[in-house]
Amino acid sequence: MKRIIAIDQSTSSTKAMLFDEQCRMLDRCDVDHQQHYPQSGWVEHDPEEIYDNMVKAIAQLVKDREDDDYSLAITNQRETVVVWDKVTSKPVYRALVWQDNRGAALCRQLREQGHAPMVLERSGLLIDPNFSASGVRWVLDNVEGARQAAEEGRLLMGTIDTWLLWKLTKGKSFLTDTTNASRTMLFNIHTMQWDDELLQLFGIPRSMMAEVVPCDAVFGETTVEGVFRKPITIAGVLGDSHGALVGQMCFSSGSGKVTYGTGSSVMVNIGEKPLEAPEGLVTSVGFSALGRHFYGYEGNIYSTGATLKWMADQLKLVNHPREMEKEAVAVDSTEGVYVVPAFAGLGAPWWKSDAKAAIVGMTFATTRAHVLRAALESIAYQVSDLVGVMEKATGGKLNEICADGGPTKNQFLMQFQADLLGTPVVCTEVEDASALGAVVMNGFARRQWTDFSQVTPFRKVVRTFAPNASAQMDALYQGWREAVLKITK
Repeated sequence: MKRIIAIDQSTSSTKAMLFDEQCRMLDRCDVDHQQHYPQSGWVEHDPEEIYDNMVKAIAQLVKDREDDDYSLAITNQRETVVVWDKVTSKPVYRALVWQDNRGAALCRQLREQGHAPMVLERSGLLIDPNFSASGVRWVLDNVEGARQAAEEGRLLMGTIDTWLLWKLTKGKSFLTDTTNASRTMLFNIHTMQWDDELLQLFGIPRSMMAEVVPCDAVFGETTVEGVFRKPITIAGVLGDSHGALVGQMCFSSGSGKVTYGTGSSVMVNIGEKPLEAPEGLVTSVGFSALGRHFYGYEGNIYSTGATLKWMADQLKLVNHPREMEKEAVAVDSTEGVYVVPAFAGLGAPWWKSDAKAAIVGMTFATTRAHVLRAALESIAYQVSDLVGVMEKATGGKLNEICADGGPTKNQFLMQFQADLLGTPVVCTEVEDASALGAVVMNGFARRQWTDFSQVTPFRKVVRTFAPNASAQMDALYQGWREAVLKITK
């Protein structure tokens, strides 16, 4: 039996999931990796640890299943970037995570110099440290010997997909897909090539850049460090938010999804033309498959699930984020408390990289439950910020929001989200829609399916949260906007 192993390499963990050819998930194995915060605003991962964890997860997943025929697909945290030596395959520095803010000064300088219109027109992106380019520039300028080695052609750079492919294939595949490339601030979404002017602007040699191919390409072969006796095919690669767009079967223009993860992504398919995004959003390659490129408007929220994890790990208000729902429903409201989770600045539609997190509106009557409820509500408010901009840009209210990710298990959050938006929130059978999207691309690459209509039935809705009309929602949302303005002035 053909089995597809989908690797979902996320910000907090590496998940290996086993699917059959009807896109049913059979098993999974998750391995967390360490978060490194060397100083305020810096967020790093150990790329070697991420690769080792992926190998461990795959080995555990296929244990006692040697008779199956496997293929491997990958979806990954985006923008997080690794720079490594192409001879030794050793990173010259830890991976700079998409939440990392050390490129803020460079981005501010480039905006002040008037480069923003050119960058937006070519890449579809705003100049912001969230995207990969400023992180690579920092490595080249601050790691001893890195600049010279890069100029001599000895260093390579890549998002996490490229790093994993390089390691899996022992350096034979130096590739990335169009979705990950479109999140670097170095890729021209019109020509679908690395852009020489953008590379020059950020001081990054072209020799560092991987070949860009569609999401439904074959990316190489691997034994996964000997886990398999014979090499298996790697087919289907795309960024996690794009994977969720595919996994939610958003193949038609105007269909959209929300991925609730460490951060969150709101993305809507805008068709096969790279239209300029409305203010506060960006345009990315949604996915490339079956010989076609689809684009998307997107807004990214930096801290959603990460906020809940911070409440548990740092403040110790609960032992685990899953305990927060019980606490949140123990009170009728937050009593005016708002959590503004700008731990790594604020992303779309605010784009305030220097903003700091705050808890606003506390009194002596504020309890732990009020703060925990406010943390959950902050996720819904941030999503509503983005959906509002998208609805205005597309000229109409979305019929529904397709939701995926771990926080979708939180029924309080999903209902609050539906009530706030006045739009049904649809949760599907596969919590990790990003992995399902990678499996779909794997099937396209192997020609198992040759049309989008063949995979659409694999999307199974398990619950729809219908909105409850309430006049107080407008007042609550206005309170959120005022709380944000207090830290962004």
